[in-house]
Amino acid sequence: MTDAPDSLIPYDEIVQEALRAVVGRVLGQVEASGGVLPGPHHFYITFRTGAPGVMIPNRLKERFPDEMTIVLQNKFWDLKVEEDGFSVGLTFNQVPTTLVVPFRAITAFVDPAVDFGLQFQAADDLEEADEADMRDDAGNDVSGNGETSGQPAVEGSDDGSNVVTVDFGRKK
Repeated sequence: MTDAPDSLIPYDEIVQEALRAVVGRVLGQVEASGGVLPGPHHFYITFRTGAPGVMIPNRLKERFPDEMTIVLQNKFWDLKVEEDGFSVGLTFNQVPTTLVVPFRAITAFVDPAVDFGLQFQAADDLEEADEADMRDDAGNDVSGNGETSGQPAVEGSDDGSNVVTVDFGRKK
């Protein structure tokens, strides 16, 4: 079997950018509705806490030095969606907090109400993976409190869910 040649077109980056646009569009629709989620929809959003442009309090950064998952469901406010990211107010241990998250920092977006999820590498990982000529999947755990890091509850395709995982391997 013949290996395919390396592409001079950065397909992986283009697809990752398109996946992040889906997250932006969905969050933009929620913002346009006054921050009201339609029906039973709610979101788990996992992001790299150390990615450029992420703004979270030091107490959260210390608790989640690599990655954290937030839950947008009942208690969030001031959702603002920009071209390159979003900000949202959440409560952590009864302390109101505003988070700023660039779309490039997101590694997973899950809407468990409809078994839909997107998983992708943080943009910085794409650059590192290109340099290292390899890719690895981030592991994320989710619990319902909006403060834990880890794996989204909806993952894999053997259960009939609609999770889209994009991982472009490169020949070695």
